[in-house]
Amino acid sequence: MTNEELEYWTEYTESLVNELLEDGSNEEAHHTIEHHFSSPDFNLLEKAAIAAFKMGLEVEEPEEAELETGEKVFAFDIITEQYLEAELILDETQKMVALAQQCKVDYDGWGTYFEE
Repeated sequence: MTNEELEYWTEYTESLVNELLEDGSNEEAHHTIEHHFSSPDFNLLEKAAIAAFKMGLEVEEPEEAELETGEKVFAFDIITEQYLEAELILDETQKMVALAQQCKVDYDGWGTYFEE
């Protein structure tokens, strides 16, 4: 991961965590974190999903999606449970970016849900 990528994901993670906490999400609860992966090449995406599964990660079924441009892509999520702490999620994100780069697919970031 380049310094520029690390800076981007650090800002993204800190911003999202802060927004959730400001909105009152329970910082003591485990949050379901969805890491998003995509590729226009199903075979590459499938190899990434298999690699993640072999790493012991929870992998959702790949799906076909259509971008705003009309281009078709394939996508899947890796699901983890994590406290809403930027440092923990950033560490996890760095591992996901490395996996995506190794498998030549796109890492599209992470998201989670508000927890009461």
